[in-house]
Amino acid sequence: MTAGHRSAVVLAAGDSRRLGVPKQLLPYRETTLLGATLDMVRSCGFDQIVVALGKNAEAVRDRVDLAGVDAVEVEASSSGCGSSLRTAVAAVNPLADGLVLFLGDQPGIAPTTVGRLMSAAEDGPGAAAQIVVTRYRGRAGHPFWLDRTVFPAVTRLGDKGLWKLIASGRYRTATVEVDTAVPRDVDTWDDYIDLLSAAPT
Repeated sequence: MTAGHRSAVVLAAGDSRRLGVPKQLLPYRETTLLGATLDMVRSCGFDQIVVALGKNAEAVRDRVDLAGVDAVEVEASSSGCGSSLRTAVAAVNPLADGLVLFLGDQPGIAPTTVGRLMSAAEDGPGAAAQIVVTRYRGRAGHPFWLDRTVFPAVTRLGDKGLWKLIASGRYRTATVEVDTAVPRDVDTWDDYIDLLSAAPT
């Protein structure tokens, strides 16, 4: 692809069942977990940012700065990431050749990593790839680049289906290797404590 309209999708519709409270609203640095993630994504220079929200959408809108963000609500958020992806992909600007996919509870992704991913999709060996995967010391993680040609398959995915799609071999795939550990995300209180302890002050 050539450099053009750049869209990002942030998945933040989870019900936080293991935590018992909306993880999107957990305090993190001077904002919330989702707020910090959105600040990181904003710093990457996207033309469009879509965030998928779930049953806690009203509380998120009240407490998280969504300026410049296209917030969409996922009706079946409890069914997993598949429904979030379907809803978010439908909101991606038609001028975009694809999207970069982020998790709403992973604020520690380095903007330089995002830049390398976009360069691989636009100019590098991944330019002919339909999917570009970030690999942290050999372990796959977010963000991903998904070309628009993959969108029809993405809209049919169930929970965890994206990982199966990447592993299926049906699409041309490239990787960006990063020599750090996978950035922390938050599913449990221990994850949150670990994230807080690692946060720069």
